[in-house]
Amino acid sequence: MDFTGKVVLVTGGSRGIGRAIAQQFAKRGARVAVHYHSNRAAVEATMASLPGGSHLIVQADMKDAAGIEAMVNQVTAEMGQLDILVNNAGIYEEHPAAETSYADWQASWQRVIETNLIGAANASYCAARVMMKQGYGRIVNVSSRGAFRGEPLGPAYGASKAGMNAMGQSLAKYLAPFNIFVGTVAPGFVETDMAAGHLAGPEGDGIRSQSPLGRVAKPEEVAYAVLFLASAGAEFMTGAIIDVNGASYLRT
Repeated sequence: MDFTGKVVLVTGGSRGIGRAIAQQFAKRGARVAVHYHSNRAAVEATMASLPGGSHLIVQADMKDAAGIEAMVNQVTAEMGQLDILVNNAGIYEEHPAAETSYADWQASWQRVIETNLIGAANASYCAARVMMKQGYGRIVNVSSRGAFRGEPLGPAYGASKAGMNAMGQSLAKYLAPFNIFVGTVAPGFVETDMAAGHLAGPEGDGIRSQSPLGRVAKPEEVAYAVLFLASAGAEFMTGAIIDVNGASYLRT
């Protein structure tokens, strides 16, 4: 896969899956805009790891619609175009109903949905408007296995990712006539900071045993699926959701 000359915006690109996605695009010739919210040190470390030049750091709170618009405008102004958007930014919060106050329950739902789903929707809108003028583009969403199997301790996360799946399929149908193609990758557990506590804890062996491979995914394995959906030749997969969970959850 060759992305020479392409401009890619990766939200949540400062670490974990986002960092691996940014690195893999850069290795294949893309110029990458790496988004972060608050961890400046992490995004600078990611930038230092990217081969090639002409990359860009952009900042935005994914709950801030105006900030997302400003971020996309900055990418197009400074990099001249926007060919690929990867909606990777997301948060996970546990809020089990039996142990959470009503106020905290509402707050968790609002934060998670605003960040994971509405933020991705706003980024997709702003990017799609740019791509319509260009006459081409790709949007790839990073969803989750939890959209299908449920997230009992973090139901807002599961709901946000299920919404992302539906959003991606709806946009795939609408944007295809504009030569803009939309795909989604749904990982299971991945070796990231977000999952580190679970993997290192007493439930770690059980998590790894969910897959017949006896392990969880590496960030690079998720990145490869993202790159595939963004690549030339994958246009007819628009609307598809690719599972990257090591057969830990098989859906029909």
